[in-house]
Amino acid sequence: MTEPDAVVLGAGVIGLTSAVRMAEAGIAVECQTAEPSRSTTSRVAGALWAGSPLADEDGRLTRWARASLDVFLELAGTEASGVRVAHGVVASREPSGEPRQMFPGVPMRARTPPGGFASAYELDAPLIDMPRYLGYLQERLAHTGSAVVERRVGSLAELAGCAPVLVNCTGLGARELVPDSAIQAVRGQHVVVENPGLEDFFIEDRGAQEWACWFPHGERVVLGGVAQPGDEDRLPDLVVAAGIVERCAALEPRLAGARVLEQLVGLRPSRPSVRLQAEPLGGTLCVHNYGHGRSGVSLSWGCAEEVLRILGQAPALAAGPG
Repeated sequence: MTEPDAVVLGAGVIGLTSAVRMAEAGIAVECQTAEPSRSTTSRVAGALWAGSPLADEDGRLTRWARASLDVFLELAGTEASGVRVAHGVVASREPSGEPRQMFPGVPMRARTPPGGFASAYELDAPLIDMPRYLGYLQERLAHTGSAVVERRVGSLAELAGCAPVLVNCTGLGARELVPDSAIQAVRGQHVVVENPGLEDFFIEDRGAQEWACWFPHGERVVLGGVAQPGDEDRLPDLVVAAGIVERCAALEPRLAGARVLEQLVGLRPSRPSVRLQAEPLGGTLCVHNYGHGRSGVSLSWGCAEEVLRILGQAPALAAGPG
């Protein structure tokens, strides 16, 4: 590969999607990462497409989510992608209106709620098998001739001048690399079990730090979930795992005796708002694309398209890729 026009820093779902979108647009890209995709928080995700829970005063989060929805619906026709349109239920223990803000643009239908719940809605939405999907993105990127290089850096300043453009998709790493004190780690944990025959997903819609959810992916089911702000322990907590299984099995008895395959922990890069903007970094244009919290998968393609739009306005690439 010749010298890149752009370096993408980070190989989670945000970094890989940005790199794929840029490379397929004809920009020579190199993706640099401190750890392989299989070790990132993205690999831990469930991952059901949904809207972002962050405040969306200007509507950009909804726009990015719906742009991503369109891409995932197309990818559902590609078996290798690990994406399928799944049927499922969102239920709440509190009386509430239809949670359309969770799934913008997706039709929802009221249904009889499970025992102990006040309301429930069924819908069809993209469900992404993340280990397969991350591999699919890497293959798409490799097909363009772009490389993924494992390299650890101490700060963004180290990369100034490395290429005309740097796209910072480092997630939680941006806290030290930028540095950005607005980022907080929110610990998530999943229990992966052998699938006892489930096809549909389930999500308990609640604002608490613990809830029940499950996402079937072929022979395995990902169970959750928890959100633990400020906890950065990457080791599975057996007490938390037992609580996850107990909550899910109480709603779906077939999960009670399912064999545990693995336990996963990820640190979500939480921020009051997604940072997607450009700023100069020495002689390099740095485009920040991080702080997606639990919505990285859901916003990934819309944010990648926004990165490409920003680069289209940048003098560094005005003459075209080269």
